[in-house]
Amino acid sequence: MAETTNLMSIGRFSSLSRLSVRMLRHYDHHGVLVPAHIDPWTGYRRYAPHQLVDAADVRNLRDVGFGVSAIAALLDARGTPAWHRALQMQRAELEAEARAVRERVSLITRLLGDDPMSITLTRTTVPAVTAVALRGTVPTYSDEGQLWGRLMPLLAEQSLTPIGPCGVIEHDNAYVEHDVDLSVFLPIEAGITVQEPLHLIELPARDCLVARVLGPYTQISQAHDRINARLADEGLSPRADGTLASHGFNIYLTTPDQVAPEDLITEVCRPLA
Repeated sequence: MAETTNLMSIGRFSSLSRLSVRMLRHYDHHGVLVPAHIDPWTGYRRYAPHQLVDAADVRNLRDVGFGVSAIAALLDARGTPAWHRALQMQRAELEAEARAVRERVSLITRLLGDDPMSITLTRTTVPAVTAVALRGTVPTYSDEGQLWGRLMPLLAEQSLTPIGPCGVIEHDNAYVEHDVDLSVFLPIEAGITVQEPLHLIELPARDCLVARVLGPYTQISQAHDRINARLADEGLSPRADGTLASHGFNIYLTTPDQVAPEDLITEVCRPLA
């Protein structure tokens, strides 16, 4: 009887829970937040005080992006590992969305010309290098990290010590959307032997257009745009002799394990004929 006496009207419950009457009716319809009592004659909904806890969870789950069906399942999973897993996955998804938004804002800034120094272009001779490399195919360019995840343990197993910044060579003759053929590499001392699946590469000194990118890797496409514009303006031709030395490559002067995305420094290199 005391509980019945303490029941609140939908308006009062709306005020306390910070959920609109319309949304409370919506959640009732979907079985997410069902009133403690519905008058069979008038249809008036009445809520119990303890349901304010449920209402807070519903509101918070809604505000972080869960839909009605997911909210219903999560309410039943409170206090279980499934609850924590779902929240962790949603957090990761939101963080990815936030990064994507920041990257789009940065692109707009560059298109507006308000950030002219994030990419600088020079013509220089890239020194000859002996490097240990791992070649493989990854789903997309952004999955390059899969190769690094394989390479680094192999370096440790073979007691190989890098002597310079790492990089990647793109083997495909065209930009591809899937199944990207890459070699990730690290410079090492000449004369060292390596075991498969690692291999040594010897690259000569090359005349290159080098676009130095300050910031996230999403700017790399714009770096290629700058290089292409310079090629056209000066009548230059990219090297195209079919050798490994003719392929475009990136050098990572800083890496994500060292600095924040905005502090990454990448050199996008195009060998010239």
